[in-house]
Amino acid sequence: MPSATPSGRTAAARTAAVAQTAAASIPSVEKFERIVDDYQRRLYGFALRMTGNREDAEEIVQDAFVRAYRALGKMSLEQRADLRLQPWLYTITLNVTRNRLRSKRPVNVALDALADPDALLRESNEGPPQPERIVEQNTEIALVERALLQLPMHLRAAATLRFIEGRSHPEIAEILNQPIGTVKSHVHRAVRILRRILGPQIGRFNPEGVPAHALS
Repeated sequence: MPSATPSGRTAAARTAAVAQTAAASIPSVEKFERIVDDYQRRLYGFALRMTGNREDAEEIVQDAFVRAYRALGKMSLEQRADLRLQPWLYTITLNVTRNRLRSKRPVNVALDALADPDALLRESNEGPPQPERIVEQNTEIALVERALLQLPMHLRAAATLRFIEGRSHPEIAEILNQPIGTVKSHVHRAVRILRRILGPQIGRFNPEGVPAHALS
């Protein structure tokens, strides 16, 4: 049998490399430690903003990862290949949050229990923020997040994903398993309620991701 030509071997090598890369990107229980490393912090932040309680947020994320691990173990290769990992993890985290909050009373939330330090330290076009500006932003974001906790769960989820997490309407629709029109309606209703809750604070700052006209 004639040996493969150099060009044929090159094409085969490229095909094998593409297949290997694709296989490496498919979520699996064997790669779950990496998944936890990649998503633990952001899912914790989401759970914290939904609950206002650090202990609850930690337990929610742990439970969500356990559920995700078990679900991955039951999926076929084709199912895992089609899986959109990030919105799937957010959906699991939100479901765990809902279940937990159904059995808990609302709690008073301290400002320092909220706000994402990483978000505050992101550099802008003007360079690194000054220490006094970081403190100011921390208070502003925490005020908005505390106001979000006063919303009904379905509005809180949509508004948190939109304004704090910076998700697009299609992304939110996928996470919440809702039509985009429903998501937009919930976000709009949330803004109207936030406008009433924040009151005089509105003129002093804008929540991260909220257009300047949205709350004023």
